[in-house]
Amino acid sequence: MNKPTSNPGPRDAPIQCYIKRDRATSIFRLYFGLTPSEDESDKLLLAAKKTRRATSTEFLISLVADDFSRASSTYVGKLRSNFLGTKFTVYDSQPPSDEAFKANHSRSSRRFHTKQVSPRLPACNYNIATITYELNVLRTRGPRRMNCSMTYIPISSIQEGGTAPTPKSFPQENPPLSLPSVKSDTVSKDSLVLKNKSPRWHEQLQCWCLNFKGRVTVASVKNFQLVASVDPSHNVSDAEQNKVILQFGKIGQDMFTMDYRYPLSAYQAFAICLSSFDTKPACE
Repeated sequence: MNKPTSNPGPRDAPIQCYIKRDRATSIFRLYFGLTPSEDESDKLLLAAKKTRRATSTEFLISLVADDFSRASSTYVGKLRSNFLGTKFTVYDSQPPSDEAFKANHSRSSRRFHTKQVSPRLPACNYNIATITYELNVLRTRGPRRMNCSMTYIPISSIQEGGTAPTPKSFPQENPPLSLPSVKSDTVSKDSLVLKNKSPRWHEQLQCWCLNFKGRVTVASVKNFQLVASVDPSHNVSDAEQNKVILQFGKIGQDMFTMDYRYPLSAYQAFAICLSSFDTKPACE
């Protein structure tokens, strides 16, 4: 079942989670763990509520599953789409600290556990990532193609000896949820960009295939694996470039797995996966 080793390396230990979708309420719940269990009350990491507007779709993200008010101390941020559902922006409600801003995106982690909620300032919108789905103009067969520009995570985070705002090793009981962000509407040339890992066409099955190592069991256009998209000038090893940083896939009618690793946080990974739940007829 692709379980983490007892002493995982700093960059090689994926955090394995799963997402439950409630169609009736349009609520998505992110749980920490390998597989769904009967007692999930203490495993909830984040929850999101999907709302449709005239020109966009929004996912409001909270630390709890019954309060999505922006005025609440449990409100984390939101994901907003454009009209076509081809571009999404991830917003964090936490304003950047002056020290973090001056240090050019250097920051410490926050909210390591759902019960540890610090006093919050009024909710604001700070752009921390942009997710773009490519239009499938020629209607070619294959999975959706996407790119995720992480506004404040530097490419250097995956270079030898590099660091990122997230811890290099994740406590298995309290994975990091979110981080302070820098207010920015543009992506630096040194920001980390994630792209789809290219699937292989399986002649016998007549479908596009990716190796999810048993973590995904149902074929779906929503399934994806993301790896770093890096220019050769950045001197990132092939092994690091081929490493799956985030994978998401279907295991049941309304059940999905989400496995992420350094340098992403749970909030960033969850928001990227939520974008897959919006309808995108022009991309399929």
